[in-house]
Amino acid sequence: MTDALSPRLQTLVEGTRALLEQAVREHQDVVYSNSLGLEAMVLTDIINTYTPEIEMFTLDTGRLHDETLSLLDRLERRYQRRIQVFYPQAEAIEQYVRDNGINGFYLGTDERQSCCGIRKIEPFKRAIAGRKAWVTGVRREQSAERALGEAKSWDDRYGLWKISPMLDWTEADVSAYIKARSLPYNALHDKGFPSIGCAPCTRAVEPGADPRSGRWWWENPESRECGLQPRRRVIPLKVEPRRAAGQ
Repeated sequence: MTDALSPRLQTLVEGTRALLEQAVREHQDVVYSNSLGLEAMVLTDIINTYTPEIEMFTLDTGRLHDETLSLLDRLERRYQRRIQVFYPQAEAIEQYVRDNGINGFYLGTDERQSCCGIRKIEPFKRAIAGRKAWVTGVRREQSAERALGEAKSWDDRYGLWKISPMLDWTEADVSAYIKARSLPYNALHDKGFPSIGCAPCTRAVEPGADPRSGRWWWENPESRECGLQPRRRVIPLKVEPRRAAGQ
């Protein structure tokens, strides 16, 4: 798999692989929260190659772009595996719309975070219920909060371990890997959308702009998170060397 990759990418892949394999050894019941973003294309490929026992799920908020849903179908066909989809509770959505309107998230940060809570956080909690650890594709470059992340951390909010094996990948690394492996990706990325969420809350950005500036652009930058990535108590992870076959 790594023969066509640059030495840097080979090193990054081996580091990501080691973290994933260690997570499986230590926790067994590990699940990957697939965001369907560019990082997710890389991580899906690596997991499918080296740790296919890690199950995958994604969240369909009910307000996703058609391009995002098409990508989900392409992934399942490429890897011949199901990615379990979790949806928001219909009753909660109906109540939110009655209280705030169909696009009430534009009214203010509280209304938007409430919408994210219904469409993302509640389904996410159902997806990880009873699990020992979850894998995420966050990178340090993406935000000031994520820059402080560690490869393994305990999420008090969710009550399980969080594994972040792509923290040190750069945007250029992600793009190079996708190109080298001819991976599918969301067509919106070619239309100025570096970060993609729900359709009403995502817009294209100018070249060179903060990649996440197109998310919840009507809010102050410090509030532009959906809440899936909580503040954490960090416990450093010692990565064990990968054993050769037969050892």
